[in-house]
Amino acid sequence: MKKYIEKLIKLVQLERNEEIKKMEWEIKNLSGFEREKKGRAILNLKPKVIGEELGLYLIKFGRSKIIETEINVGDEVLINKNKGKVRDDFKGVVVEKGSRFIVVSLDKLLPKSFKEVRIDLYASDVTYKRQIDNLKNLSENGKKVLSYILKDIKFDDIKKIDFKPFDKNLNYSQKLSISKALSSKNFFLIHGPFGTGKTRTLVEYILQEVKRGKKVLVSADSNMAVDNLVERLSEKVSHVRIGHPSRVSKKLLSSTLLFKIEKHKRYKELYKLKEEFSNLIEKREKFQKPIQKWRRGLSDEQILKLSKEGKTTRGIPLKMINAMAEWITLNNKIEKIKEEMEKLEEEISKDIIENSSVVFSTNSSSYSEILKGFEFDVVVIDEAAQTTIPSVLIPLSKGKKFVLAGDHKQLPPTIISEKAKELSITLFEILVDKYPHMKELLNIQYRMNEKIMEFPNKEFYNGKLKSGIGNITLKDLGFEGSDEITKPENTIIFIDTKSRKNKTENQKKDSTSYFNELEANIVKDIVEKFLKLGLNREYIGVITPYDDQVDLIKSFNLGVEVNTVDGFQGREKEVIIISFVRSNQRKELGFLTDLRRLNVSITRAKRKLICIGDSSTLENHPTYKKFIEFVKNKGVYLV
Repeated sequence: MKKYIEKLIKLVQLERNEEIKKMEWEIKNLSGFEREKKGRAILNLKPKVIGEELGLYLIKFGRSKIIETEINVGDEVLINKNKGKVRDDFKGVVVEKGSRFIVVSLDKLLPKSFKEVRIDLYASDVTYKRQIDNLKNLSENGKKVLSYILKDIKFDDIKKIDFKPFDKNLNYSQKLSISKALSSKNFFLIHGPFGTGKTRTLVEYILQEVKRGKKVLVSADSNMAVDNLVERLSEKVSHVRIGHPSRVSKKLLSSTLLFKIEKHKRYKELYKLKEEFSNLIEKREKFQKPIQKWRRGLSDEQILKLSKEGKTTRGIPLKMINAMAEWITLNNKIEKIKEEMEKLEEEISKDIIENSSVVFSTNSSSYSEILKGFEFDVVVIDEAAQTTIPSVLIPLSKGKKFVLAGDHKQLPPTIISEKAKELSITLFEILVDKYPHMKELLNIQYRMNEKIMEFPNKEFYNGKLKSGIGNITLKDLGFEGSDEITKPENTIIFIDTKSRKNKTENQKKDSTSYFNELEANIVKDIVEKFLKLGLNREYIGVITPYDDQVDLIKSFNLGVEVNTVDGFQGREKEVIIISFVRSNQRKELGFLTDLRRLNVSITRAKRKLICIGDSSTLENHPTYKKFIEFVKNKGVYLV
């Protein structure tokens, strides 16, 4: 086990170094304009303080030009003057984003000289540090989790137990998963493919554990997944959400620890100390800080003694000695109050956590100081197939038993370092493979038209999924359509570019990504056609595996969401248009051969799926060949 832990630490260090190296290289070598083009910086912003929230300053940065960026709510950013070096003196967290502004929360105000600024996406290494620290000091619970990977442990078959559901509309597979998860003594795995009600199942399971008097830690890698569960449970259980308030959805602020501290019965004591602290700091400003120039080798004690006796030494004026003595006296009081404040805040926080049946946190935040010493009866992890082993071990180290929910047939965690690729193999995947009897599949999907479901179901889920909503189409939304592509009854379409001119992919100089102008123009025509016929632009999503194709399609300003496969995971749209991009004589598919990308792309669509690609390249892979054959037989195939 020691060797395995050391290997995990090494992999985390490799990934951390790669991410920081990439960010530092970009900031050093790319101009602000180039970084903005990549979506990782925003230039020419004017700052304006718009308020304070839970002790943090909210600053709105705006400009007249529309902001196109990858920077999202919850991201850590650096704020610097528009011209000059990028430094990390001012770090903040994005709390809101509009088309011409971005709101960031900071723990200090910007200098007056920051009249025109730039914001840069920052790669924080706090998460990596926490993963490494946790691995170095792994608890017995954490070691138990690793033993499930490293040893072949014989677990008895899990028996079903009866329970009375709070949610009366659960299907059989959801109830069975909950029943087995409740019965399991060590761990249980809920395999929840697209649209099968994984979150709904977890909500019921958590309520059942709370009903049995259990204390539950609920965690996931992303803030969005955690907030999704907080939203559904906040009215039903005593709870607290750990983490930076700026990373928490605005409507859930009342669930945060900081908010609950302010509502606690002992907050008056804390507020009084905070006021005293602020007053003393203001008072201290009026006196000379004992800097080396005036101290001249004297210790604090010597300065205080000289002031008391009204004496001077080493050519220091008595006025200066008295001023420094006042500063030291006030500073000592400040330090004492600071200690009292921290102690009281810790006591209040522990009281809140102790009185909460459910604690919500991201995997990384579950390492925070405030949860030290707490052990949970159960740890529930959502998006478990998208989180690395070092990440998931942080919350799992705090629990006697755990339940993982996810879908290993969709995208794994993104790993930048080639040397650390092994991190993309998740605990969920390993345990599903090793202990299949500890898993239950949620088998009824409620997202999409059954014809769109048919291919991924056969190809990736052994035909085990059933449709819970049948033949839904755009007609149900009052849309008529006018041709083969837009008619609601044509739910799955493949547009083959194999016989068209200029069908081949291209690459920009110094880019590892690809773009395809023909496919981008076909996407543009289709989107414009739908919009002209009155379809709500919110209903349309465009997915393409390559960043450069995303940029090209975005440059058309169609007003619909365009993103990579990774960017669309966990999401859905009524109409999905996929541009596969790859078209070459070598018949190379690149990372399209990772079939989980195909699965995620197809399964984002609810009522209509339109695929654009060159079959002469794609059919070189047996699964893509099968997919194109499927559309020819069951859907609409256009050349």
